[in-house]
Amino acid sequence: MIHVKMSAAFKLTHITYMKYFLDTKVLRHNKNFRLLFTGQSISFFGTMMTSVAFPYQIYQLTKSTLMVGLVSLVQLIPLIFTALLGGVFADRYHRRNLLIISESFLAICCLLLVYNAIIPEPKVSVLFVVAALMSAVTGLHRPALDSIRQQIVAKEDFLAVGALIMTVTSIAMIAGPAVGGLIIAHFGLLETYALDFLTFLISLISILMMQNIPKPKGIRDQSTVAALKGGLHYAVSRQELLGSYVVDFSAMIFGMPNALFPAIAASHGGAKTLGLLYAAPAVGALFASIVSGWTTHIKRHGVAIAVSAGFWGVAIIFFGLAENIWIALFFLALAGGFDAISGVFRSTLWNQTIPEEYRGRLAGIEMISYLSGPKLGDTEAGLVAAAFGVTFSIVSGGVLCIVSVAACCYFLPKFIKYRSSY
Repeated sequence: MIHVKMSAAFKLTHITYMKYFLDTKVLRHNKNFRLLFTGQSISFFGTMMTSVAFPYQIYQLTKSTLMVGLVSLVQLIPLIFTALLGGVFADRYHRRNLLIISESFLAICCLLLVYNAIIPEPKVSVLFVVAALMSAVTGLHRPALDSIRQQIVAKEDFLAVGALIMTVTSIAMIAGPAVGGLIIAHFGLLETYALDFLTFLISLISILMMQNIPKPKGIRDQSTVAALKGGLHYAVSRQELLGSYVVDFSAMIFGMPNALFPAIAASHGGAKTLGLLYAAPAVGALFASIVSGWTTHIKRHGVAIAVSAGFWGVAIIFFGLAENIWIALFFLALAGGFDAISGVFRSTLWNQTIPEEYRGRLAGIEMISYLSGPKLGDTEAGLVAAAFGVTFSIVSGGVLCIVSVAACCYFLPKFIKYRSSY
């Protein structure tokens, strides 16, 4: 009898424990998703290593921070166009084939980086061309990736999937640059680019092993322009989708203080502190993802997105007011945690509500939103800081984030009332 009671108690404790932590059942039960998740996680880690090697090599060759800064612009411009086109392709053509083609091109780009690192005089022009090409191909790759997940995962598993993706993304964003820096320091740029190429090969093999992925049914008879208009019209017509876009976009524009990190670090220890500032949001996101089991019990996804974005703004306000750097890092990590929670619910809302025939096009729209928001946020933060100071820029941004979230909830009532049926 005692043994039975202890077993029952252990089982109850285990269930309670698992309720609050990362749900990994979908990895055990869904082979196609397990293959996709594993391959993409490995390739993203390689991408994070290259994200350090790329600007490092440009600076080594030019000794110009301006040239390093121009890379972001070179990457953003083609991405805006190809993300929309990639969304149409993802709704028209076989998504698995699109992933194979796009990842093959990304692997070839890595080989170009390897070649440029081998030659006696590496060319800066090659780096800029490859940066533009990889960004353009990513715009074609990401909508196919987001939409194929919807095909292979059951709707009730999307909260768990969102948390899993956020977890590995956070780990890669923390560890990838650190590992990349160590490889560059101890081996060199050639080895770093070659390792990234190998991660793409692993990802390609995992995609090739996926089976029984159907071709989408949607827009084969429509022109590209008509398909784009159809996707935009659908996004605007659904308040729950529009609200999720507006809330995230507003939070990134008003509450994104990344551009101010160098100025903050200059007063609190220099380069070492700068690295901590950039890492803190990812650390918070990782922790929030690991303890995300509770999210599967939340049905009011619109409320969850709005509350998370609002608390992001609150955390940013306290980050701006903090005088002690460790307290500031705590609130910055807290902000990253709330952003991760918002991201989990946003991706779940999108995948549960968007019909399969629109998923690719709306994934392209989402991609532009979450990539351009931080860029505009850096610009806004820098301009306000130049006029009124760093603290005012951060605190006012947090306040405006909260106000914009509240306004979105007021003007888009169907967003805040949205309830998941899964």
